[in-house]
Formats: sequence, C-alpha cells, structure tokens
Amino acid sequence: MPTLGDMANALNRSQLVLRDVLKRFEVPLAKDDRYSDATLAFLRTVIFLRALNIGEDRLRELWRLEKKLLQLLHVDSAGSPTWFLDACGLTNHPRRRLLLSNFDLGFALPVRAVQLGLNFADVGAELFAGKEMGEDAIRVLVETLKLHHAICADAAGERPLAIAAIRWARRFK
Repeated sequence: MPTLGDMANALNRSQLVLRDVLKRFEVPLAKDDRYSDATLAFLRTVIFLRALNIGEDRLRELWRLEKKLLQLLHVDSAGSPTWFLDACGLTNHPRRRLLLSNFDLGFALPVRAVQLGLNFADVGAELFAGKEMGEDAIRVLVETLKLHHAICADAAGERPLAIAAIRWARRFK
C-alpha cells in the first residue's frame, strides 16, 4: 500500500498537491498515511487528465455524477469506506468502465441501458421510490455519459500537442 509520499514520487507532484486533490474530490484521507493502489490509480487519472488540459471543475462534476450513479445502482452498499474508488486500477473491459471511478457498468458505455434494482445491502425500504424523488439512474447515466464523452473528446484533441511537447522536452535530459 503506497504512502502519500510514494504517490507523490510516482506522480511527480508534491504531497500537498495530492492531499488537496483528494480533499477537493472528497476522498477520505488515510489516518495511517497508507492508501490503496486504487487511490493511486484515481490520482493518476486526474493528474493525466489535468495534464491534457481538462479543467478540474469538469472532472469534479463528472466525479459527482459517477458517484451519484453508483449510489443509484447501490454500489455504495458494499460496505467499503472507499467504495467509489475500489475499481480504480482495474484494466479488464475498459470500454465498460466509467472514466474516474473506473467502475465496470457491465455494458459498453455508448449503450443507454442499465440493470436497475441491484442492491447489495440489507436496508429498510424508503418512504418514496428514488424515481419519485427525481433520482433516475438512466437520467444520471445519460448526464454522466455526455460529460464522459466530452472529456474524452477534449483529451483526444490535446493528444497531438502533448506528443509534440514530449518530443520537445527531450532536449532537457
């Protein structure tokens, strides 16, 4: 399990910067300074997207939408305090995964279908159904996918400039 210092070295960022990123994305700070590999994978994704000129405000909005979608799918009921990060770093089925949480939805992201009603917790029934309260998993999924695809398109657009910058930076060996 990497420490904050290990992650700072791996990502070439200061511990203060990484701690601030974790706070802004509402990721719990470890009391023992040990983080999961999933936290490192999450930070790597955020740092890479920021390096591709994706605004943090857009990333935080996508993060909010992804977490809301995962809550509507009852992924948060698995009992882990970092349930929203636990899939980060996994590499199987990349086209089925959300961008920041890396959660495998079980279907390719362009599809607008989701298996509703999954609940991994043994909790009491709500007074009103989520749909009656305005929480519709399909609506949140559509919002998430719109922002997901826009961010991916913007990142792909930055790719030629990033490659050129890397080539140019070779002179600073």
